[in-house]
Amino acid sequence: MFLTLNQTLFIILTVAAVVAVVFLVLFLIQLRKTAREGERALIEIREAAEGLQEIERKANERIDDVAELLRSSKQAAAGLAEAGLFLSTKIVRPAARFWPILYPLLRMGWRHLKKKKET
Repeated sequence: MFLTLNQTLFIILTVAAVVAVVFLVLFLIQLRKTAREGERALIEIREAAEGLQEIERKANERIDDVAELLRSSKQAAAGLAEAGLFLSTKIVRPAARFWPILYPLLRMGWRHLKKKKET
């Protein structure tokens, strides 16, 4: 039994349609799996972003603390500079003419104290 041209074309078209439908179904199944994985990845990214926001908040708090520490350190350094300027201009320089007399007396006193500690 021979097939006519119409029957042969119908069989070919039917097989092509079945192959196309199977390919389309497999493609849609894979697309659904990919979408599910994408949703999971988005959920994980959202959780990671929330964690990063928490880390950023803590880092900002620490930065604020460090800024306050730097401000107070700057004030302390300015105070020390003023104290050093005061000592050098008001005490050390005016007393410089007495150092040749005062230094040997201090040295002798220091030796005397050392001898007392040894005995």
